[in-house]
Amino acid sequence: MKNESSILKAAQRTIAMEAAALANLTSLLDDRFEECINILAACTGRIVISGIGKSAIIAQKIVATLNSTGRPSIFLHAADAIHGDLGMVQSDDVVIIISKSGESPEIKVLLPLIKNFGNKVIGMVGNTQSFLALKADCILNTTVEQEACPNNLAPTTSTTAQLAMGDAVAVCLMEKKGFAVEDFAKLHPGGALGKKLYLRVADLCVDNEKPAVHEDQTIKEVIMEMTRKRLGVTAVLSKDGNLLGVITDGDLRRMLEKTDNIQEIKAKDIMTTHPKTIASSEMAVNALDVMRQNAITQLIVADDNSYKGVIHLHDLVKEGLI
Repeated sequence: MKNESSILKAAQRTIAMEAAALANLTSLLDDRFEECINILAACTGRIVISGIGKSAIIAQKIVATLNSTGRPSIFLHAADAIHGDLGMVQSDDVVIIISKSGESPEIKVLLPLIKNFGNKVIGMVGNTQSFLALKADCILNTTVEQEACPNNLAPTTSTTAQLAMGDAVAVCLMEKKGFAVEDFAKLHPGGALGKKLYLRVADLCVDNEKPAVHEDQTIKEVIMEMTRKRLGVTAVLSKDGNLLGVITDGDLRRMLEKTDNIQEIKAKDIMTTHPKTIASSEMAVNALDVMRQNAITQLIVADDNSYKGVIHLHDLVKEGLI
């Protein structure tokens, strides 16, 4: 049984070996990598990614990354491909085959069949003298010196290199396409990530009450309005409807600490002028940033001094942005 020290050393050695392999991967990027990216960028169909064993698992992850960044892709298991699934490949697809050795029996059967269809084949391979490397139209070189496995057998360093190379391909395709945040949001509408990218202030404040008083209204009227709308705040508007300021629960408490005679006090007397506001078109996550920076829990929504409503911290919590 390993003691605690040897376990930590094994873990550190594994991570160090994989980090070194990734660092070396940059030296393997050359004109062939650029050629592969240009082929993929020019593809009018899908990117079909195939592999066997652990490479097949890496292929599935790369497919997921490409799909999520706007490049339609599908996974084709190399073993299943030669038993009927080859029909998934269409004439305008580009095929990436992933293999460390480049000599797997399934790969040797699959690659000529795809080439006979006329499809471009890119090999992501760890042996540049292998069958796959020599027969592919171009290659993504993922050569590693050895696996992190103590027996140099279990795919560890090699699959990490494949994964990183897949990410490099995805990022390069994003940059060539000009894939922007807005594009990413369209493909990730669910969950907190999607909401951060597409949910706007207007989407949240529209369902809230819209507390408002005029500058000359009494404190009693202010309190009644804040009580009815239950947002802990009210906007103060001029007679022509422009935003003049804001009154919060805190403003009311501070007023009561200063005076007992509130009969003559008007909204304009205790309001905070030039309140923190946010435009209705702003991303909701930006409202969260403003609240955090100013230690407040609600924010007036205004467009060019035109009062639109209130967004509350609870709205952001409800949507899972916190």
